Amino acid sequence: MTLSLSKRVQRVSLSANAAAKSRATELRDAGHDILDLTTGEPDFDTPEHIKRAACAAIAGGATKYTPTPGVKALRLAVQRKLQRENRLDYSLASIVIANGAKQIIFNAFAATLDDGDEVLVPTPYWPSFPDSVRFNGGEPVFIACGLEQGCKLTATQLEQHIGERTRWLILNGPGNPSGAVYSAAELQALAEVLRRHPQVLVLLDELYEHIRFDGQPAQSLLNVAPDLHARCLLVGGVSKTYAMTGWRIGFGAGPQVLTNAMAVVQSQSTSGASSVGQAAALAAFEGGLDFLPEQVAAYQLRRDLLVRTLRDVDGLEVLEPQGGFFVFIRCAGLLGHYRPDGARLDSDADVVAYLLEQGVAGVAGSAYGLSPWFRLSIATATDSVVEAGRRIARACANLRGAA
Repeated sequence: MTLSLSKRVQRVSLSANAAAKSRATELRDAGHDILDLTTGEPDFDTPEHIKRAACAAIAGGATKYTPTPGVKALRLAVQRKLQRENRLDYSLASIVIANGAKQIIFNAFAATLDDGDEVLVPTPYWPSFPDSVRFNGGEPVFIACGLEQGCKLTATQLEQHIGERTRWLILNGPGNPSGAVYSAAELQALAEVLRRHPQVLVLLDELYEHIRFDGQPAQSLLNVAPDLHARCLLVGGVSKTYAMTGWRIGFGAGPQVLTNAMAVVQSQSTSGASSVGQAAALAAFEGGLDFLPEQVAAYQLRRDLLVRTLRDVDGLEVLEPQGGFFVFIRCAGLLGHYRPDGARLDSDADVVAYLLEQGVAGVAGSAYGLSPWFRLSIATATDSVVEAGRRIARACANLRGAA
């Protein structure tokens, strides 16, 4: 018997991040000395008060099915969080909870895209953006945003790429993998374009909102253009800020007609998110952010150490991240050079494979739609980040010049 797979699933691929992580783990398990800088997962533990709240929920019997849009107490907590931290007002009916922010994004596209509808995806992008679009029948339209513009979309580019079938624009800030942060002026310029195209919805992925290195509070397109409120879906969660990646709780806040439709989609897939995870997320949003400055300072120190080392390496160009916990590096200057074993580096995948042999695991920029680059995570121990920089510098110095 030959099992036939759907055309839909054949349009998407396994996460390159997961594949790189898996390969690094295999090599470490086999005894190799590998510094794993592949994954965007905080190396800090979930704060104790959040874990205690989860244990109390279990002890109190909060282990049953939950409402598909989310437990009311958590949705109210998200509502307060958005008022307090983001200076944004949403009705309770405009907030929906899911099994992670990724599901929020998937549900939104499932609820709004018809076959052939287009979604504007600035490049570099988080790989789940275009694949979620494809899986739901849409077509990602990529907009290249390179080093010269700080990997940020410009108003001119946005205007040029909006067409008759454009349904969504994705804005991710601070960006993954770039760490780019849009200024108020840049957001206002994008808003001016969007006002001329009222059919375009905007997905605001702000998972890294509090991990910024400029000392400024989280800032959204909606803070500078509140008139776009009815066209935006704000996506957030607990995974990055609270080191809760495994708890799988995300939220969406947007027009009620959209959040209602997203709840319908979710009701036919996973239903409501984990009762225990929601109890933990409630404690997260209500427990304050006193722990956060220390963590952000650690990320910033790691960024500074890694950027300082790699900026002095011939063949590399480093985009200094303004937030998040990744460093994105252009490696065009290494292509055409030869490894000590004589093999030629012809792509960012070749560069990443070479660095892995030197004990540093990263992810090729092609996974994020921009080559030749590679991404390194700084969400790991500071000593590991420093040593990774040394190994990369040494590996590049050992290359032989292009023929």
